[in-house]
Amino acid sequence: MHDYDRSSKWLIQHHGGAILRLAGVSGIVRWKALQSEVVQPRALPDSLIAATLAGESDPRIFVLEMATYPEPRVVEQAIRDAALVYLDRGELPEVVVVVLSPKGRYRVPREAEVVSGWGRTIWNLRWHVVELWTIPAEDLLAVPEVGAVPWALLGHIDGPPEPFFRRCRERIDLEAPADEHENLLAVSQILARLRYDDERLFRLLGGEQAMLELPFLDKFKEKWVREATHENQVRNIVDFLTARFGSRASSLRSKLAAIDDEAKLSELVKVAAVCESLKDFRTHLPTPSGPGKKS
Repeated sequence: MHDYDRSSKWLIQHHGGAILRLAGVSGIVRWKALQSEVVQPRALPDSLIAATLAGESDPRIFVLEMATYPEPRVVEQAIRDAALVYLDRGELPEVVVVVLSPKGRYRVPREAEVVSGWGRTIWNLRWHVVELWTIPAEDLLAVPEVGAVPWALLGHIDGPPEPFFRRCRERIDLEAPADEHENLLAVSQILARLRYDDERLFRLLGGEQAMLELPFLDKFKEKWVREATHENQVRNIVDFLTARFGSRASSLRSKLAAIDDEAKLSELVKVAAVCESLKDFRTHLPTPSGPGKKS
């Protein structure tokens, strides 16, 4: 997983309200990240937030899809996230796509249409897109939560960046809780490197030492290693079956990805080597409990 992705996930878990505010969501009374409450964490989005707004009794569900660069696959991810949350909760979430940095001419569209094979069923989806480089950095820095500071460094800065970097550092020093101070400096520097290539600027945010230590990574290192192992096992099984039985094996990827038992996946690697057909392999897959069911 890329450092930009790791930094975004840490900010979502600890300062999700700030991200909602920079996306134009106002009147947030309270919020909480729901990742730890999801039954199938590898199937559903990591960036799931429940936020209660002023004048509303029930919380709204938000999906934050963070994209380092604008890429076509972001559309597929937004559609997938909306569908999975709807299946799990029976509620269509508010999907917000946050793009960190520009790359080429491609821009993430704000809607998509999914059409069935016969064309008799059509699914239209829209979402909100935030392109950080198009927003004045001063507006992002004005968000009242200190968790917005790292994102402000990706906004449009008028004039030389050094004075703005100094103000961002001052705000983190003044407002960040003691147990998050170094983490905020680290993620600020990581995100700033998307836009700048000047070590003098990065020294204002803790410099090389902060990049090397990345204190927030320790807490999640085991989780990321576990997820990487899971993804590799799924990829290996699909590649093995594809080599033996052809491209139809790729249809099994989503079912394999939903298996949250590493021992079962290890067993399926062996099955993939000896099964007589894809039909035979499917008989060894665990029986799904069905959308929304808790097991």
